[in-house]
Amino acid sequence: MENELKLNEIMRPGTIPEVYSSGSDWAILNGDTLKLVKAFLPGTLDAVITDPPYASGGAKQNDRNRTTNQKYSSMTGEKALPDFDGDQKDQRSWTHWMTEWLYDVRKACKSGAPICLFIDWRQYPALTDALQWAGWIWRGTAVWDKTNSRPQKGRFRQQSEFIVWGSNGPMPMSRPVSCLPGVFRYGNPQNRVHVTEKPLQLMRDVVKICEPGGLILDPFAGAGTTVLASVLEGYRAVGIEVTEAYYQVGCERMAVIENARNQAEQKAGEA
Repeated sequence: MENELKLNEIMRPGTIPEVYSSGSDWAILNGDTLKLVKAFLPGTLDAVITDPPYASGGAKQNDRNRTTNQKYSSMTGEKALPDFDGDQKDQRSWTHWMTEWLYDVRKACKSGAPICLFIDWRQYPALTDALQWAGWIWRGTAVWDKTNSRPQKGRFRQQSEFIVWGSNGPMPMSRPVSCLPGVFRYGNPQNRVHVTEKPLQLMRDVVKICEPGGLILDPFAGAGTTVLASVLEGYRAVGIEVTEAYYQVGCERMAVIENARNQAEQKAGEA
């Protein structure tokens, strides 16, 4: 289509993966983030917003080695959602891996571009190290209050996850972006299509850290929630997803939006 987001304008020649899907203002690439973040041309991205694999879910290595469904979901049998890749690393390997892609993706970002990374309490210290080792300025942390959790007598509830955020160098106060909340209160999605899916409205709120109309990258797109939220809020977005099952789910969700918009435009043209 004529107004399709043109990957050849933001990625180096010969680096666009064979498997991808795209629309008027979005694209989802099926591939490995470590390779694909190197493919973006310098200074093309306005923001990076993502929910990477936490490689968490337990205090011991045996706990972390469980499948993502075993760690993060109570669904079993036919109701179980597909597992996703990259979540079984030990903390040292995970920190190195995070630092590597964070360094490469920063090169593709414009000066002052914000980055937002979801994480839990276990990997929070390692993530803040990786972010700074990769050359980003760490600017703070926002909180996602999930509003509920499994109660444990004599302990504080583990009902929060965190959004570690920063910027690629100086971040002018004059950016046309309003003040965002420091705490977001949304319960987990009731009918999840991804094991660790974030609420759509949460992501619609978070993407507003980007300047209006900007290009947002989600290097771990999962079921496409960040890409969907970005498009609904008027941004352009590119997602990368290595797990084929979730790549397909994300593309299907975006196709619904794309078809609805095309039908609306067609009706408007007939009026």
